[in-house]
Amino acid sequence: MNNSIKGIISEIERYAVKDGPGIRTVVFFKGCPLKCIWCANPETQKNTHQLMYWPTRCIGCKKCIQICPQKALSWNTTGIMINRSNCISCNVCTNTCNSQALTMSGELKNVEEVLDTIKKDNSFYQVSGGGVTFSGGEATYQKDFLIQLAQRCKDEGISTCIETCGYASQEVYQDLLPYIDYFFYDLKLINEKKHTKYTGVSNKLILSNFCYLQDAGADVTVRIPIIPGINNTESNINDSIHFLLEHAPGCHVSLLPYHRLGASKYGKLDMHYSLEELAPPSDEEMQSLKDLFVKHGFYVTIGE
Repeated sequence: MNNSIKGIISEIERYAVKDGPGIRTVVFFKGCPLKCIWCANPETQKNTHQLMYWPTRCIGCKKCIQICPQKALSWNTTGIMINRSNCISCNVCTNTCNSQALTMSGELKNVEEVLDTIKKDNSFYQVSGGGVTFSGGEATYQKDFLIQLAQRCKDEGISTCIETCGYASQEVYQDLLPYIDYFFYDLKLINEKKHTKYTGVSNKLILSNFCYLQDAGADVTVRIPIIPGINNTESNINDSIHFLLEHAPGCHVSLLPYHRLGASKYGKLDMHYSLEELAPPSDEEMQSLKDLFVKHGFYVTIGE
C-alpha cells in the first residue's frame, strides 16, 4: 500500500440512503471528464481546490480582502468578488472568515484518512447491509487513489459501490471489479452526437464499458437522469430500451428526475448555469416512463 498517494475529496457524506443498499457513506471525488449541462455537483467537475463564496453568510467585515496574499478578493455592491486568475486556493481567506462565507471545495487526503471516516459507521453498515459509495464528479478520474481505497475497504469487510459515468479505460473497470460490489452506471443519451452535445464527450467508450461489465457478471444498476427537453424524448427512451434489451434484459433501471438542488452552487463558483428556467419532470411523466420500462421486463425504481 502506497500511503503517499492522495486523493482530492469534495465531501464525505454520512448516513446516505439513496446511494446503494442500506445506510452508506458517500465519498465525493473531485474531477470529471464529462461536463453535463445539468450537473448537480459543479464543485466536483475540476480536480483542483476551488474557492466558493456564500453571499448570504457574508457579514461584510472585509477581513478576507485585507489578508489575501494574492489580492484576489475585492468588494462591490453584491459582496465579495473573486479574481479566479489570481486566486491560488491558499485557504488564508477561508481560515479568516468566521461566518464561513468563503469555503474551499476540495481537500487532499490519503487512503487511511478517508478509510478512518468510512469506518466510523461500521455498525450501521452491518445492521442495514450498507457500506461506502464512491461518487463525484467521477471517482475513476482519480483511478489509483480509488482502487487503493476500494481495496482497503474490502480488506475491512466494508461493502463498496461506485456511481460512475463509465468514461474511463476498460482496464480501470477491470482493476476495480474485485473490489466493487455494486455499480451504479449512468446512461444519459444513446445517440452519440446528442451525448457529445450535452456532456462534452462521445458515449462510445461508455457503452463499451457497460457491455464489458455486463459480460463480466458485475452487479450493475442502470441510472438514467431524466432531463426534460434533452433525453426524455421518445427517440432516446426507445433507444435506451432497445440497447438494454440487447445487452442487459431485465436489469434494474433507476430513473432519476432532474432537480435544481445544485443550481445555486454555480454562482458560488462564478459558473454559468444554462438550465435556469428548466422545470423538473412531473410525477405523472416519471410514472409513465417507469411503466414503459416495466412493460419491457425491467425492474424499475424512481429517484434511487
